[in-house]
Amino acid sequence: MRLFIDTANVDEIREVASWGVISGVTTNPSLIAKEGRDFKQVIEEISSIVNGPISAEVISEDAEGMVEEALELVKISNNIVIKIPMTSEGLKAVSVLAKKDIKTNVTLIFSPLQGLLAARAGASYVSPFIGRIDDIGTDGVALVEQMAEMFNIHNIDTEIIAASIRSPKHVIDASMAGSDIGTIPYKVFKQMLNHPLTDSGIRQFLSDWEKAIK
Repeated sequence: MRLFIDTANVDEIREVASWGVISGVTTNPSLIAKEGRDFKQVIEEISSIVNGPISAEVISEDAEGMVEEALELVKISNNIVIKIPMTSEGLKAVSVLAKKDIKTNVTLIFSPLQGLLAARAGASYVSPFIGRIDDIGTDGVALVEQMAEMFNIHNIDTEIIAASIRSPKHVIDASMAGSDIGTIPYKVFKQMLNHPLTDSGIRQFLSDWEKAIK
């Protein structure tokens, strides 16, 4: 499973990118608004840090507006992926953009059938929100597993991005369920990196080395 970072904070992106582990970035209007910066400027800066897919979300509610926004966004960089909500208008826009060879990421997926519709419309990626599904008492990881099996059976090339990841366990479970990509918040990346036994092991090694060279 490839790893993306889910943030619009360029400092967080720079740090995790320096580890050599991420191959893409996902953003959304809420994350951009949180940074209090110009949308296009943020996307340009992110594109200069990460060479892989950068998901930039449209805010129009009609297909025509979504397509117009998409055509402007792809001018920023050749690695921009247009993030589009799972609606009938969104599917129309995905279909138009697919014919123009513009990559899309259909977001706010909460059922296997939504994933199938998005894939058949021509989406490059679909993003099931596993954390939000867990919030309403349903199994978000099971959704990823169903979609992965469905896409495999029917040789669907659309890639699955496990989104709304809340914990390291979500990362493990999404990977085992067959997700192609996990888009992970900075906080969870830090949780994945650190372990108390690693910290205590390093301290022990250093202590033993200092004793050995005296």
